[in-house]
Amino acid sequence: MASLKEIKARIASVQSTLKITSAMKVVASAKLHRVQGTAAALAEYGERLARIAAALPEVPATEPDAAPKGARGAVAVVACSSDGSLCGAFNANAARALDRLVRRLRDEGHDRIEVWSVGEKITLAARRAGYDLRDRLHHAAATGYAEAAALADELAGRTEAGELEKVYLVYNHFHSMGHQAPVEELFLPADFEALRGALTGTDGRDGEGYLANYLYEPDAARLRSELIPYLLRVQLYKTLLDSATAEHAARIVAMQTASDNARELLDELTLTYNKRRQQAITAELADITQASAE
Repeated sequence: MASLKEIKARIASVQSTLKITSAMKVVASAKLHRVQGTAAALAEYGERLARIAAALPEVPATEPDAAPKGARGAVAVVACSSDGSLCGAFNANAARALDRLVRRLRDEGHDRIEVWSVGEKITLAARRAGYDLRDRLHHAAATGYAEAAALADELAGRTEAGELEKVYLVYNHFHSMGHQAPVEELFLPADFEALRGALTGTDGRDGEGYLANYLYEPDAARLRSELIPYLLRVQLYKTLLDSATAEHAARIVAMQTASDNARELLDELTLTYNKRRQQAITAELADITQASAE
């Protein structure tokens, strides 16, 4: 049976932990609001670009200048996670989704699979699994639009040159504060219809149900060659923002759960401490009363 001193020390430890989890929740909440603001602005920007691209004549179904030439079966997977822990099953879900995708690709006959990690936790998981790891962007917190655009351009260039047959994205999608689900989606060769839907959440039509009519300067072919790669950069950056949003939401939920558990444990320990202290006082009074009677 624990002594009063031990229980008091345990109470102090739980109170200290509660302060930490509460502070981490506040920090995660602030980061979430900042990322959500950026994501909302990007969504509106991407929607307007996608509406313009949707009106382009003869929009290709793949990356500019047709499908990859002489693809040799190599596949790249861009996998996203967080840099730190204490965010529930967020990183474990991303790692499991990556493992599932790699197994499926191998079953389909792809023997050369590159893993491009964004986040230290997925980097460690990929290294432990023995994947062909390209971890240039493994620090998720330091990844901005410039880094995402450079990666999108490199992957698109290698796909067009025939070095890569396909490029996939693996990340946790933010549905709500309590629901972040792992997603596996094809990034390249780009299906423009799917890309437009991913950026706008619609079929590219306006509220009246018809496509806008644009005049192009310069010609539509040149505009398309510039716009489609730019949309791919926006899509990849949007994916990284989505993963970051899901991470902060998962950490808020995890820290809220930890704080609730700490408060519950603190109540139990306080009640136990008070009961033990009352028992000790009662025992001392009984001894004093008995001694006086004698």
